[in-house]
Amino acid sequence: MEEWIASGRISVNGEPAHVGQRIGEDDKVRLNGRLVQLKPGTTRLPRVLLYHKPEGEIVSRDDPEGRPSVFTKLPRINNGRWIAVGRLDFNSCGLMVFTSSGDLANHLMHPRYELEREYAVRVLGGPTEEALDQLRAGVQLDDGMAKFTRFEERGGEGANRWFTVALTEGRNREVRRMFETVGLTVSRLMRLRYGPFVLPAGLKRGLWRELESGDVAAVMKMLPTGKKSKESET
Repeated sequence: MEEWIASGRISVNGEPAHVGQRIGEDDKVRLNGRLVQLKPGTTRLPRVLLYHKPEGEIVSRDDPEGRPSVFTKLPRINNGRWIAVGRLDFNSCGLMVFTSSGDLANHLMHPRYELEREYAVRVLGGPTEEALDQLRAGVQLDDGMAKFTRFEERGGEGANRWFTVALTEGRNREVRRMFETVGLTVSRLMRLRYGPFVLPAGLKRGLWRELESGDVAAVMKMLPTGKKSKESET
């Protein structure tokens, strides 16, 4: 809030706000020109950040090897900390979602809700039709069967071939291992979407964007409250 006030993003009754200013229910508070509804006693919305993770950063606060951490790029948060929603391995890039709410993070990661993760995948070499058929049908990994919910060929040039894939699990290195099972090496893996959150166009690597409160509220309304039973789907 102090950063927003200092940058002139908040106004009270048409005048720039100042730190320590007192307001009441009848005051008109605006954030970036948008009226903020003051409702005493209501639950405060969690904060949500979308971060474009580059390759070469680890999703951890403590690393014995001293590698760069995604958390060093995030803004400071008072009386709390940023919680990563899922992970991306050291050599992967793309969308990372962070929130100030442990409840929201757990909801987004819980397997029962089956939130889809979408990736752009580049592999070396030309895959055979047999390999592609195996990936479409699902492959057996050391920790169980794995299958994409969506698998699309995107073409490519030279030795590189691109695919867009999606799945509803977050097992360690799952996408890479699925391609490796059919003899294909992933040379680049980029997450494009996590559930309702999409990597913003124009957001450069190593930078973040915070969702406005209205967008957070809209996303929370979209989140599933539970998985439908097979009986209710028929």
